[in-house]
Amino acid sequence: MEAVRRQLEPVMVGARIERVELRRADLRAPFPRGFARRLTGATTLELARRAKYLLAALSTGDSLLMHLGMSGSFRVAEGGAGGEDTRGPHDHVVFHLASGTGVVFNDPRRFGFMDLVRTSRMDRHPSLKGLGPEPLSADFDAEALARACAGKRTPLKSALLDQQVVAGLGNIYAVEALHVAALSPQRRASTIATPGGAPRDAARRLASAVKQVLAEAIDRQTAARYRTERFRVYDREHERCRRPRCPGIIRRRTQSGRSSFYCPVCQR
Repeated sequence: MEAVRRQLEPVMVGARIERVELRRADLRAPFPRGFARRLTGATTLELARRAKYLLAALSTGDSLLMHLGMSGSFRVAEGGAGGEDTRGPHDHVVFHLASGTGVVFNDPRRFGFMDLVRTSRMDRHPSLKGLGPEPLSADFDAEALARACAGKRTPLKSALLDQQVVAGLGNIYAVEALHVAALSPQRRASTIATPGGAPRDAARRLASAVKQVLAEAIDRQTAARYRTERFRVYDREHERCRRPRCPGIIRRRTQSGRSSFYCPVCQR
């Protein structure tokens, strides 16, 4: 989601929304009452991210809260907001900017989400309330991770996917971070902390690994090899482990309905 924010920021921030085109009445949920009208004429002051949500602060005092769902994506229609680039079969929302650019939201499965919230009340929105620290922020470190995992009997990967432990970390990058840190996804979460909640070496390795894999993923968003070489273990079942000198073969295991990929040799 950070890569999406960086894609849209130079186009949207400082731009006035001239018109909002809704091509259906809902996505995952109905659009709020007066959605298009309340956005018309507003200028985007800031585009931020919280967990897996984009937050566009507007000159009207509202903020536009957006989530991609499972299949959503944004596309910038540089050639003009009324061109063919805004007419795909799953292009459900088009933000027509005064610059002539269109920002198009495409969502084949319609699990995306958009809401308008008063900016002053954003922290109280049900989707954002109670979220843990951002993984790339200074608030997320070995100490914070250990405190959150102390006493938890759940598997370590399940703890990483708990949005109250760390906000916005998805299944793929949780799997990747565990491999970088040489920790098993099945390991009990409490083992990375002392009984008093202080970080063990495993917590330090894992907090560092989370930041590393996310930073690498953001940097690779525009690379030609993005789809083929970005993963160490994810979706590489039966392949050799990529850790130097490790003879392990990647395995796949289902945890809480999600696929975990790991090396049984180097991840303990």
